[in-house]
Amino acid sequence: MPRRLDIPVPYLAVLAAAAMVALAVSFTPLAESIDRYAYDWLFRLHPEAAGPTQSVVLAVDEQTLALTGGMPRIRATLADALEKAALAHPAAVAIDITLPDAQDKDIDARLERVFSRTPNLILPIELMPAGDGWQEPLPRFAKHARATGHVYADPDPVNRRVPMEKAAKQKRFWALSFEAWRIAAGGPKVVELPDALEVVMEGGQSRLIPAARETARAVRVRYQRPPGAPPVIPLIEVTRDPNIHLKLAGKILFVGVTAQSAARDRLMTPLDSMMMGVEIHAQTFETLARGVFLRDAPPWTVAAVCLVLAVLNGVIFHFLAGWRAYVAAGVLLAAAHATPHAAFLNDVVFPYFATVSAAWLSAAGAAAYQYFTVRAELGRTRRDKDRYRQAIHFVTHEMRTPLTAIQGSSELMGRYNLNEEKRREMARMINAESKRLAGMIQTFLDVERLSEGQIDLKREPFSSTAVIEACAARALPLAEQKKIRLSYGTMEEAVLLGDRELMEYAVYNLLTNAVKYSPAETEVTVAAKRDNGGLRLSVTDQGIGMDEKELKSIFTKFYRTSKAEASGVAGTGIGLSIVEQIVQVHRGSITVASTPGAGSCFTVVLPVHEAAA
Repeated sequence: MPRRLDIPVPYLAVLAAAAMVALAVSFTPLAESIDRYAYDWLFRLHPEAAGPTQSVVLAVDEQTLALTGGMPRIRATLADALEKAALAHPAAVAIDITLPDAQDKDIDARLERVFSRTPNLILPIELMPAGDGWQEPLPRFAKHARATGHVYADPDPVNRRVPMEKAAKQKRFWALSFEAWRIAAGGPKVVELPDALEVVMEGGQSRLIPAARETARAVRVRYQRPPGAPPVIPLIEVTRDPNIHLKLAGKILFVGVTAQSAARDRLMTPLDSMMMGVEIHAQTFETLARGVFLRDAPPWTVAAVCLVLAVLNGVIFHFLAGWRAYVAAGVLLAAAHATPHAAFLNDVVFPYFATVSAAWLSAAGAAAYQYFTVRAELGRTRRDKDRYRQAIHFVTHEMRTPLTAIQGSSELMGRYNLNEEKRREMARMINAESKRLAGMIQTFLDVERLSEGQIDLKREPFSSTAVIEACAARALPLAEQKKIRLSYGTMEEAVLLGDRELMEYAVYNLLTNAVKYSPAETEVTVAAKRDNGGLRLSVTDQGIGMDEKELKSIFTKFYRTSKAEASGVAGTGIGLSIVEQIVQVHRGSITVASTPGAGSCFTVVLPVHEAAA
């Protein structure tokens, strides 16, 4: 396929449609499911490097419940553990056990005393079952807390993100993990931006957390497996281990239930493992503390990448062919599959489905378009070749007649002693047949030169009436020979700008065609009328006519209708092709209206020379 710079509009439309379909389909549940699966796979493939943790999970596990009297005594167990843990001077303590109602007075009083001595205490808050209010801690407990935080995650069904805020009944609370991190960092100011939370630290330093308002400030959690995950210590060990202060000193403690018999918040994570709610809070805290966040790619970048992939596939299949095109497209497809991977390594979550589907759809669309285009061009080439072969056969056959006359006459003149009159007659014959032969050759040369734009077009004014009358006079003998009337319709004068010789060729060809394919005792009419700054020149006959299928190919090089071939009239099928090209180089247009058996009307519209208009 030839390399060309002009790209067809339908081809561009196919590529644009591929990109748009990929983007549209990426919002479907299936695409979102694939994107989530790809995210989890990349998450497991590239875990974050393990480092020192700032938090510890104190777990109310099965062992703790069995040794302390179960959930009915959870407040007493919590008081015992916190009383011992406070001696280790932790940086903060976040409780993931709701305390909305009063229970045993003595135990509640003791727990309140313990809370009063617990540094940087953060208590949990939950929505009512109907979601129409909050279950807040008892006032006696809440007054000792530095903050209260909600304990909700965001499972779908895998927990990948935790919303930093939750609102109901005109009350809004930050996440438990966010409050723990904020208080442990000294209680910095939080500035809410549309797409992020800016936390201003002491000294003017700030940290930007990618948490958009439209997603309830959800943050993607960088889950880690041990040893990078926060250590989990059974709550019972706090009261039993004499060296527990070494493990808890300066740490942020997350206290919650992990026993499967009592916990309600056991969720799946991208690590392909289940995790308890209190552990998720600790993992979220570590994500905030490390400050290494996964950011969602902006929608405009996704659209831009899809468009670029479509354009690149279009370029590949437009300028390359065969195995080279498919190899290049394969490399581009591999790059599309690797794009989400590369983005993830740079802490950006890039949709997998939109990228890959844009690459595949545009590659398939471009390849299919070029395949069918090449097939269509091949078909046209074959048809043109067949017509050209037929035309060459006709021309070689027609050339034999003048060549025979020339050869015979010259042989007679050389062999015999002819009188002067006979020699002059044969000389005239040789001259006429030579001109006829030269005309045939010139016609073919004109076709090729017009096709390649190699004819130097003259730019000079000439009279439309003069051209029409000159052509009509030349065509009149042929019309009289066939007993066809050659008449004029409306004849309005106009000055045209261009090449008069080429225009005479075009008009003469239309007139002689009308005469050749019209039966005797009919009429051919030529007319010219000014219309909207142009000249409408028409040639109407009462000949064999054409159907709609034939009209579509009438200006194709070497094409002849079946009726024209059956008429016995000699022709090459290139005359109208030349006429069309002559009209086009004069910035005009040509149309034809025809009815089988009722004749045809060829109409040429040419611009009128403005200086004379």
